[in-house]
Amino acid sequence: MTLAHDVAGDGPSTVLLLHSGVCDRRMWDGQFHALAEAGHRVVRCDLRGFGETPIDAAHVHADDLRDLLDHLGIERAAVVGSSFGGEVALEFTVRHPGRTTALALLCSAFQDHEPGPELRDFLTRERALLIDGDIAGATALNVGLWLGSDADDAARDLVRRMQTRAFELMLPAPDEFAPADVEVTEKDLAALDVPVLVVTGDRDLPDFTAIGDRFARLFPDVRRVTLDWAGHLPALERPEETAGLLRDFLAA
Repeated sequence: MTLAHDVAGDGPSTVLLLHSGVCDRRMWDGQFHALAEAGHRVVRCDLRGFGETPIDAAHVHADDLRDLLDHLGIERAAVVGSSFGGEVALEFTVRHPGRTTALALLCSAFQDHEPGPELRDFLTRERALLIDGDIAGATALNVGLWLGSDADDAARDLVRRMQTRAFELMLPAPDEFAPADVEVTEKDLAALDVPVLVVTGDRDLPDFTAIGDRFARLFPDVRRVTLDWAGHLPALERPEETAGLLRDFLAA
């Protein structure tokens, strides 16, 4: 199955945009065309269980991305990942060596991070709401936590629609269709030979600052940026500023 996707631009370099776990490819509306206008070929996709891509089989997200790039005739790409998308970007880079030219990780997750108290409380509350069948309540919980104060009403409504869609796709899926994990170790990160941008927000949960600091210690070629205005989803909170940050990194 080919992931649902959009392509813009025809530049010599490709940028692959990977959405967060509460969003789908629509989260990149503020960066998609801006990066294409900056001279890149830009691809954004819905991972399985998000947006327009159903969950129809057991899968590995990193392999789905490889198959998408193969389908598009793209050998290598700079990969930009937001939150969960950052974790998938790392999995893709480690599992398919030589296909990533650069990494931009925006408030990225990391698979072996131990959640702090606030994140554990959120996960417990979300699970309880979903067990009770309260998708609207679980969605509102996510919108309230993950968007910083700079997000406008349109961004909040978009996240509400994207998260609802993800729940609608994921909750009925059988357990055997769950994505397989790809192990990524600190040794793997320390061996990466591509430039990396690590971005976190001052208004995000402490977990993601800790992950960003950990990345900064491990990656050989890293630029570490903290946004004093950002929550967890800077691409939606200040779209133009985030587009500029990515544009500058990719140009360098």
